[in-house]
Amino acid sequence: MILVYGHGDDPPIERLVAALHTAGAHFQLLDIAALAQATLHLQVGPQGMAGELVVVGGVCTALADIRAVYARPLEPAVADLAEPAKKHALALHRQLVEWLDVTPARVVSRPAAMQANASKPLQAQWIGEAGFLVPSTLVTSDEAEVRAFRRTHGRVVFKSISGIRSIVTELDDTWLSRMHRLAQLPTQFQAHVPGVDVRVHVVGQQALAAQITSTATDYRYAHRSGTAPQVVATTLPPAVAAQCVAMSQAMGLPLSGIDLRLRPDGQYVCFEVNPMPAFSYFEAESGLPIAAALAGLLMGSV
Repeated sequence: MILVYGHGDDPPIERLVAALHTAGAHFQLLDIAALAQATLHLQVGPQGMAGELVVVGGVCTALADIRAVYARPLEPAVADLAEPAKKHALALHRQLVEWLDVTPARVVSRPAAMQANASKPLQAQWIGEAGFLVPSTLVTSDEAEVRAFRRTHGRVVFKSISGIRSIVTELDDTWLSRMHRLAQLPTQFQAHVPGVDVRVHVVGQQALAAQITSTATDYRYAHRSGTAPQVVATTLPPAVAAQCVAMSQAMGLPLSGIDLRLRPDGQYVCFEVNPMPAFSYFEAESGLPIAAALAGLLMGSV
């Protein structure tokens, strides 16, 4: 039995559900939007942990029968719920997140492992330890340090140091004039890396790569300038593919989205590792069978 936990209308969830249907998998979708109608009963004793999950319609599943879980545990939207339902939904969500870290089932991915992305500077160190090149990096709240870093490297980009998604932006003169605000907000600056973006989705032992062509500094927001990035499937050198898989495993991530850039000299630079990638966009644009690979991983067939 496979449990899928997330928002039912979330594109990665929708694509995985379709892939599981196609594969004939036995699975249960627990929609975060329906948590107010679900319950989780847990018992912890000398024999370990036991219990059952009851979802909408009264469908009951013993936790011991859940062999694999795919989770995108985004916070429940509870603003429109009555207070008792709101409390129940939030409490159940917390219970499920805690259970995901301790269940013996295969979890893609455990919340504890997803914390790898909570600190960009720490993750950059792990990326370097995995053998990847990383850009020259400065984390600072000092305007003078930023100006010196820019004089050294010429083109510089910056982003937040937290796991909260931010737009990668080039440090031009306009932004430089605002750097006095850094005293209240330490920020990560990196030397600009020329080349072509490559997104690698690691699924178990597979590394599925897409090449992105875009004139935007951050291709995820290229549409704001009226130009859509071109995304096509590509093949990584075997050694780079193996390095991606090994790094994802070292971080405890059965599924990850790894952002690389292929420099003109043929070297790959790694920017970060997304522990909960919204793979649906890359699958739709490139045709890579990411959802099918994920379904196979959850079913234990790969």
